Amino acid sequence: MKRIFTFLYGAMSYAAFLTTFLYAIGFIGNFGVPKSLDTAASGPWQTALWIDLGLLSLFAVQHSVMARPAVKRLLTRVVPAAIERSTYVLASSVALLLLFWQWQPLGGTVWDVENWVGKVSLYAGYAFGWALVLLATFVINHFDLFGLRQVWRHLLGKPQAGLEFGTPFLYRIVRHPLYVGWLCVFWSTPVMTLTHLLFATVTTAYILVAIQFEERDLMAVHPEYTEYRRQVPMIIPGLPRRVEISPKAMVASATQRAS
Repeated sequence: MKRIFTFLYGAMSYAAFLTTFLYAIGFIGNFGVPKSLDTAASGPWQTALWIDLGLLSLFAVQHSVMARPAVKRLLTRVVPAAIERSTYVLASSVALLLLFWQWQPLGGTVWDVENWVGKVSLYAGYAFGWALVLLATFVINHFDLFGLRQVWRHLLGKPQAGLEFGTPFLYRIVRHPLYVGWLCVFWSTPVMTLTHLLFATVTTAYILVAIQFEERDLMAVHPEYTEYRRQVPMIIPGLPRRVEISPKAMVASATQRAS
């Protein structure tokens, strides 16, 4: 029964992720959801600014701190190792849903692209960003990344096993295609409001800082990551570079790459 409950917990966490992911598409893109990033401002901008910064900081702290190896080891003293990843995914989903719920628009417009070619291009960039985010998770191991692989192995009575280091095709172009996708999502909009600019700026800063901690952890676990880091650009694609790392293996520790 414990194995069944563990699997159900992992499935529930994955369902929470899917709900959050789908809502985020509408929230950031301002369509199809009851409250989006750029709904009408309803109070003083100073108050809205502090609330939004608090919500973004709460997510950043949760998302990064829970991904640190020391915190993972501490967490597995409280919950079974099989659901450590699912717990992280669930906590991240809750933090994002809280942000969606309590977000306070600031108002104001930075730019408004009226040319139809420009609009279509920016909407295409937005769609491309989401597609790249999703593709990047499957290129590594989508189900390991979101905890389902771990609870499934536990249900079958198999020991937990980490993923080997490797460089699937996206990861030979840049080290963090997942983050490239997020940056496309955050900045590709025909109407850039002050609210959207705040969201895009803070989340971009968070990504750049989080990468430093993430790569430090990866180099500690996988010594070959140091050489990979020298050969492949972080986010901005450059000229083709030769990467002498097994293309058949999966990318190192998908769990750590999501931090």
